Amino acid sequence: MAAGEVQEILDEDHERLVERVCAIDVAKASGMVCTRVPRPSGSRSSRVWQVPATSRAVSDLAAQLVELGVEKVTVESTSDYWRIWFSLLEAAGLDVQLVNAREVKNVPGRPKTDKLDAVWLAKLTERGMLRPSFVPPPPVRRLRDYTRLRVDLTRERTRHYQRLEKLLEDALIKVSSIASRMDLASVRDMVEALIAGERDPRRLAGLARGRLKSRHSELVEALTGRFDDHHAELARMLLDAIDALNGQIDTLTTRIDQLLQTLPDDLPDDLDNGPGPAGPDGPDGPGTGMSIVERLDEIPGIDVRGAQIILAEIGLDMTRFPTAGHLTSWAKLTPRTVQSGATNRGGKTGKGNPYLKGVLGEAATAAAKTQTFLGERYRRIVKRRGKLKAMVAVARSILVIVWHLLADPGARFHDLGVDYHATRIDTDRKIRNHLRQLQALGYTVTLNPITAA
Repeated sequence: MAAGEVQEILDEDHERLVERVCAIDVAKASGMVCTRVPRPSGSRSSRVWQVPATSRAVSDLAAQLVELGVEKVTVESTSDYWRIWFSLLEAAGLDVQLVNAREVKNVPGRPKTDKLDAVWLAKLTERGMLRPSFVPPPPVRRLRDYTRLRVDLTRERTRHYQRLEKLLEDALIKVSSIASRMDLASVRDMVEALIAGERDPRRLAGLARGRLKSRHSELVEALTGRFDDHHAELARMLLDAIDALNGQIDTLTTRIDQLLQTLPDDLPDDLDNGPGPAGPDGPDGPGTGMSIVERLDEIPGIDVRGAQIILAEIGLDMTRFPTAGHLTSWAKLTPRTVQSGATNRGGKTGKGNPYLKGVLGEAATAAAKTQTFLGERYRRIVKRRGKLKAMVAVARSILVIVWHLLADPGARFHDLGVDYHATRIDTDRKIRNHLRQLQALGYTVTLNPITAA
């Protein structure tokens, strides 16, 4: 910004001054409530009291706040203890915002008590100085519960496979060095045979399927070990746990598919940028003939499960994020700007949503291996910025694409192609650069354009 230049910055919706506010400093068993309302004399007063974190007490509090005419309620996001406050106050029709405790507590020179924290939150609320956290509507929150549990159970299943591999290594069975994965059907058959008492490595190797059949001699060597009864008992426990997790994951997947089909009917009627009910042109709007999951599945690196997780984490209403930059900033995929005087540098991106960043990282890793625009973007950046920053850049590009697909129900993904950057090169500038390099080497160049035959 040049010296003397005047720039006008408009307040956002959450930054307006509010006359009647309430703030709640949340704890596990209770919450410290503070209301600030105007007095007839023109001054403002604060009332602070403690409310138990029970459904009955919070519902009574919601009725009091409605009767008092409170315009905005701020709830501090302490662990998961904020949920009962947010849900019941929201159900009562109050305007509730969730704020990150780290952004309102770190104020030096102020005593630290629950009462003063509640008063401080209320004062910040009435002045519009708090940035609310993103909380999706209840239907999306239900979907998020299922997708997050599926991610957690999938990780737990992976840990069980790792324990099984460690157990086989203890029994001197090196099948994991031959098979690409421990969850292959051939490996499962071999382990089941070992548990049943089979110890002949040739018979065990004969259970191989597909490509593993061609590595029979290597399997015989790998399956020669000291697998005894205690290994069999532990392996049985691990396989039973894996089977139980598989059943739970399948149940969650079925339920997620059902929720995604009913999700549009649960969304507000004024939401006009999300998937609408199925029509003659398709379940996702005119001219598409595809569901939102199928449209996201077209993006390189994103599969059906990844699309489901993304929808559960960011929702369908992109009016919560006015631009794609707002969404990538919320997801902590955009470096923070740190400016002081003439110094301007990029800060750390931050932690962000771990489930969203996890699935975007997996998508970026897969897209980097493709011959697409995203793959070429990774290869261009990795040369000068390194793998990690290149991966974050590709993940950000994927999220920008997702924003545009959700903001426009009729949009479809279109790959710009591997040669996108090459075709946009400024020809004149490229000619000048080459001429300058040749002249630096001591040559005089005369350009004669090639005429078409």
